[in-house]
Amino acid sequence: MEWTSEAIILGTRSHGERAVILEVMTAQYGRHLGVVRSGRSKQMQPVLQIGNSVQVTWKARIESHLGQFTVEPVRSRAAQLMETPLGTYGIQFLTELLRLLPERDPHPYLHQALSVIVDEFTEADIAAELMIRFELALLAELGFGLELQSCAATGKNDDLAYVSPKSGRAICRDAGRPYHDRLLALPHFLLGQGTGNRLAFSEIEKGFHLTDFFLKRYIYQPREQSEPAMRESFINCIKAQLSLD
Repeated sequence: MEWTSEAIILGTRSHGERAVILEVMTAQYGRHLGVVRSGRSKQMQPVLQIGNSVQVTWKARIESHLGQFTVEPVRSRAAQLMETPLGTYGIQFLTELLRLLPERDPHPYLHQALSVIVDEFTEADIAAELMIRFELALLAELGFGLELQSCAATGKNDDLAYVSPKSGRAICRDAGRPYHDRLLALPHFLLGQGTGNRLAFSEIEKGFHLTDFFLKRYIYQPREQSEPAMRESFINCIKAQLSLD
């Protein structure tokens, strides 16, 4: 068995004296692991850093084996990511989210989204919006996508303001007003209603509250897992940076 693909590194762990088990995200082969025999060498250590893009060739005698990777660098961004708390928390948060996916299950859209967001940890509001959209995409890829295009009660697609916690569908302002205290707020930026200015943290907070509710309901609670430890750190970092700007 053999294949070659571009990948983004999610992490490593030691394996014997010189080897590591490398975890990557690819478009066609999903989240995949393999052994890098010389992974702890001085030459390979800078390459095998979280967030870097690499080309990997995976080989194994049969498909079910862990297999071996050979790795060639494509783009190094780990040092840049680790320069700021936003990048440090952000990339670790992303890797924890991706570990919710089954191994070797292809998710090309999430790989594409990951390829975009890893280069956007410079502006807090942009990084926050992309992360919220990434969580929504993850929910959809796992079969729990929200329907935010039209009102579940009226069928209209304007003045959408809420999301039903039961159905995950959008609700317009008039239909939801009598039940607003039982509904989730729908931030305007998820509807493409940008203001041209930086997103306020109040809108970002609504977005993370929305995704948090459904991630807990459909993913973490059924698996008896806690949400990623880096999620709160990332959100606090966003809040702190926006308050300084």
